Formats: sequence, structure tokens, C-alpha cells
Amino acid sequence: MQIALYRLGRFAARRPWTVLGVWFALSVMLVGASLVGGKAFEDEFSVPGLDSDEALVLLQNARSDEAGVSAQVVVAAIDDGAAVADRRSAVEAVRSEFAGLDDVVGVMPAQYSPDGSVALLRVLYRPVGELTVASLEALEALQADLDGVDGLQVEANGELFFTFEEPETGTGEAFGVVAAMVILLVAFGSVLAMGLPIGTALFGLALGVSAMGLINHLIDIPSWAPQMAAMVGIGVGIDYALFLVTRHREYLSQGMTVEESAGRAVATSGQAVIFAGGTVVIAILGLAVAGIPFMTAAGVATSIVVLLMVLAAITLLPAFLGVSGHKINGLRTTRRRAINPGVSAGWEAWGAHVSRHAWKYVVGVTAALLALSAPVLALQLGFPDEGNLGEERTQRQAFDLTTAAFGVGFSGPLLIAVDTAGDPTLVSELAAAVEADPNIVSVQPTPPVEGSDVASLLAFPNTSPQDAATYETVKRLRADVFVDVLDDDQRAHVGGQTASFGDVGNRITQRLPYFIAAVVFLSFFLLTGVFRSPVVALKAAVLNLLSIGAAYGVLVMIFQWGWGLSLVGLSETVPIVSFIPMFMFAILFGLSMDYEVFLLSRVREEYVRTGDNDRSVIHGIASTARVITAAALIMISVFGAFALGDDPALKMVGIGLATAIFVDATIVRIILVPATMKLMGDRNWWIPAWLDRLIPEIDIEGDAGLPSPNDEATLVHESAEN
Repeated sequence: MQIALYRLGRFAARRPWTVLGVWFALSVMLVGASLVGGKAFEDEFSVPGLDSDEALVLLQNARSDEAGVSAQVVVAAIDDGAAVADRRSAVEAVRSEFAGLDDVVGVMPAQYSPDGSVALLRVLYRPVGELTVASLEALEALQADLDGVDGLQVEANGELFFTFEEPETGTGEAFGVVAAMVILLVAFGSVLAMGLPIGTALFGLALGVSAMGLINHLIDIPSWAPQMAAMVGIGVGIDYALFLVTRHREYLSQGMTVEESAGRAVATSGQAVIFAGGTVVIAILGLAVAGIPFMTAAGVATSIVVLLMVLAAITLLPAFLGVSGHKINGLRTTRRRAINPGVSAGWEAWGAHVSRHAWKYVVGVTAALLALSAPVLALQLGFPDEGNLGEERTQRQAFDLTTAAFGVGFSGPLLIAVDTAGDPTLVSELAAAVEADPNIVSVQPTPPVEGSDVASLLAFPNTSPQDAATYETVKRLRADVFVDVLDDDQRAHVGGQTASFGDVGNRITQRLPYFIAAVVFLSFFLLTGVFRSPVVALKAAVLNLLSIGAAYGVLVMIFQWGWGLSLVGLSETVPIVSFIPMFMFAILFGLSMDYEVFLLSRVREEYVRTGDNDRSVIHGIASTARVITAAALIMISVFGAFALGDDPALKMVGIGLATAIFVDATIVRIILVPATMKLMGDRNWWIPAWLDRLIPEIDIEGDAGLPSPNDEATLVHESAEN
């Protein structure tokens, strides 16, 4: 593969306009097809086999109006203290307006609060598969038109918003890119060298996001997936390009031609990029083991972006390098570059310092990471509710009005689907039993669907949708209340958004340990093959767990315990979104391989050459720490910038990934790895003879298998310094 990559890099640098032309043509076709035939994103949180999905299937088979998506319209008087209950005709007019919207199958009669200050209108839509984002847009437009008319405040929230509303993250993405530009400019000291990684990453990201609209026809991609994919794509795209540009400049400084240098950069660092990108893709696609369709779809979407970033790094970037030539070091902003080819004296001194104090660093850093990881024991999975949104949003306004007038549970009712098996008294009996539960405030039964034995109940809990007590109520209804009331031929299921979120979180909690074990095993297997050392591979897996555990702990401290919560734009604590720990683990496993491979490949290369473990570790730190630091700063900036968005889930992902990258690239790779390798000595590279014979030889960064630079290259003395 190395020779093929070498030829690919040389060709792209020799025929840059041909390669750029192919990329441009493919881009035009892909973006055009997505604009014309792309499908809108939607959020479907039901999972086949869960009780909440059984409720939905039961209602759908009976063709109940409750089988579709719902929204809630909240009507209040603008004048403080005025009772909207005294203006029922105006409320009915509002109800008629919403009933006339396309895709609405009905609007339930207004439900007035005990003090008459607020009226609730439950708007029932067709099933999610029959709706588009236009349904939400029409609801929002009507809500905005009616708000303030006839002295009424009209707000809206509910499932329809969760299903089709896409989080706004443009500010975070832009901030992350600007921060990356500044870091690269300081690192390279060249405007052109800075621009190539940024341009390559943005180009690949645009194609990846455009492709999602088309892929959405094959698999339902959730609305938050493009933002998640963009977060990961920008980070890995810039990092991969950074590694190749750094190696390219190193070869140029040795007097090679641009074509030869680009070919060798793609054959060496490009091979490492393929390995790292492949592990990211494999790990993210491993999310399918959770058995949750929307997580699998999000993994597919993110994997496509990562694959495009890898492809852009090994084809598009060398074409840019060919166009740039030796001008890559032009437009200099400083006399001295922060990233020069060769070994850094400062980092070499740091590596020697860590080696002299290895035991102190191992004990101290391990204790610190364990302390950061300890809050994981208090991890609470769930979903934030609309009370966590910005106060200017209509969903938040509706949530606050409902909570103040009815109670916190009325913003997340439990939808109970009942098969009466021909017993007309069952609905009232079950309603009474459910209402007797200590955490249920009230129950609204509905008559059976005409022509079937299926009916439904709306149960309003005394706790908010994100409160853990609410899902405990769901489990209690299923395990105790239903069993006491139902006969063998009758059945009932708890569905609705709140129960569905709880079921998803419960499924992830059950599957997460197996997923982590599978990812750790894959990490061990791959690193053993690359470095021919089970000791190095096992140590890397353990250190990865410490990095990710620290990131989980920080999430608990911020979002559950409220430490520094206002700094991330939230006013109250929220549970950790249930799918985030698994998604974070998949992403971080692959990203940590970037730094692990980049560092240890240089260490092993030196060890094979000299046989001196201590010297090899110091050399590896001295030759890679600057690039690792720059790459980590870029990742931290890109991920951390997503905390500026409005969506709590993206805030968690951004902060969690930024924390893990910071810990992994600094505390772990620059301190803990060299310290532990110093203590292990030559045992780092021990491998059983039988295993050594079984695994193939994989040389990721070395160029020993490449042909010698041609005569023309050796005669070129232009350096990147000139």
C-alpha cells in the first residue's frame, strides 16, 4: 500500500489541476444533487423492541390519532393576572386556526389550568414518516402570527420541535475554524501553510454534509448528526492535513523536489492518516451494537465525513502542495517557525526531565486522572427538556407557562396505549389505577378507536420530563400497576416522548459496557499489530480509558453538579444526554490513535535503529510534541467552540471531546506515556515469538520501503527556509 500511496501523492503533485478539476466536478454534482433531491432531517427516537415503541405500534395499527407526532400550543393572557378561561371564544378561535394546518389530524379541546390563567391545546399530527420540516415551519409561522393578537400570548412546544428542529451551531463552527487558523499561523509561520489544512478540511466537510441529504433517503439521519459530524470532521480534517504538511515540509528541507516530497509525505504520514481515520470509522460504526437506529444513522453520517477527510488528505492536499510548490513557506509572518523539521531542543529537555522523575509523574498524574474520573460513579443519563432552552425561544416560553400553571409534569405527559380485548370498563379501571400512583397528578382517558379495542390515556406526572423520578414512574406503571389491572389477553404500554427517551437511556446503559469492551479490544489488537508489542497496546488502552473517564467526570461536574454551569450558557443542571457517553467513546478512541501512532511510531523507529529504549522515548517526544500540541489545540478549539451553541447536547459533546483531547494530548501523551515507557524499559517491546510470527509487519510512518529520492531531487537545494 505504501508504494501505491507514494505514486498517488506524486501524481497529485505532478498533475494538480487534473486532480483539482476532478474534485471540483464531483463537488458540483454532489452539492447539486443534494439541493435538488436531498431529504430533510428528522428525529425519530423510537427503538424497535422497547415498550415505548410497542405503544406506538399498537396505536398505529389501530389508526389512532395519537399514533402521530404531537405539539402543544399554550395560550395565556398578556395582561398579568387576567384569566384566559374568561375568553374561551378567543381560545377556540386559536384552536380553529391550528386545526386548519396541513398534516394536522385534530386538536384536542382546550384544557384550562386550575386558576384559569393558561389554556393548553394538544395538536395531533400524522405519523413522523408522513411529515416534513414544512409542518414545523407552518406551526412556527402561525404561532408567531397569533402571538399578541386579541391580547393573547401564544407559544408552542412538543414532539414536533424535537423531531424537525435543527440546532443552530454556525457561530461555534466559525469560531473553531478561526481559532484553528490562528494556531496554524503561529505553528507554521506561513499564511499558505496555514491555509492548506483549513481549505482541505472545509472542502471535505462541505461535501460530507451535502452527501447527508442524499444518504437520508437510505437511512434516517437525525437532525443533530450534521453538527456532530461537522465537529468531528473539522477537527480530524485539519489534523490529518497538518500531519501531511508537516512531513512535506520536512522532506522539502532535505532538498527533495515538490513532487518527490509530496509522494513521500502521502506514503508515510498519509498511511498513518488512513490508519487513524479507519479506526475512527470502525469505532463509530460500532455504535450499531447499541441497537438504536438513530445512533447508528448518526454514526454512518459521521463516518462518511471522516472518510471524505481521509480521501481529501491523500489526494486533494497533495494537489494543493503541487500548486504551492516551494512557496508553501512564503508569505511568512515570523522569521522563525514554531514547527521546524527535526528535533526540538526544548521538548528533548522535557522528555529527559520526565524520564528522570518517572515514578513521581506516574503516581501523581494517575492519581489526578482517577480523581477527575471519580464523578463518573454519579453519572445520570437522560434527556434535557425544553426548560433548558434559551428564554427567548417559544418552546421555553411554553414550558414556563405550562409549568407555572399546571405543574412540571404537564410538559411531558405519558402516553399509555391500551388494548382492552373487548372489555369496555378497562379504560376507566386502568385510569383510576394509574392516577392512584403517588407520582401521577391526573389522567385523561380517551374512548377506544372506532373499529378497534385500542384506547389511550394521557398521564401527567408530578415531576419534570428530565427528572429521574419520572422514568422510575414509567417503570413502576409497567411492572406493578398494569400487572394488577390487566388480564392475560389485555395489554398496555407506556409511550410518548418522555418514556421513549427513558427507554433509550436504559438501553444504552445496558449496552455501554459491552461497547467499551469491544472498542478496547479493537484498540489492543490494532496497536499490537502496528507496534508489535502487546505491552504497548495494553498500556495505550488503559491510558485511553483514563482520558475518557476524566472527560466523563468533567461532564458530571459541570452539567449534573453545576460547577461553572453559567460559563457554558445554562441556568440549571441537566442530565447527561443518554447517547453522548457512547458516541464520545467511539470518537475519542479513534482520535486518540492519531497521537498514539504519531508519537510511538517515532519512538519505535528510533528503538529499532538504536536499541536504546530511554533515548528512543526522548527522541519521540522531541520530534513529535510540537505537532501533537498544535493538533490538540486545534481539536480543543474546534470542539470547545460548540459549547457556544444553544443545544445542551452539543454543548456536552463539545466540552467532553475538548476535555478528553486536552487530557490525552498533554497529560497522557506528553507525561504519562514517556514516564511509563521509561519505567518499563525494554519490556515495552516484548512480544511472544508465536505472536510475532502471526501478525503481519505494519510500518505506518517509516519510508524504508520507498525508492531512494531520484537524482533530480538530490540536486535541489532549495529549502523551505528560502
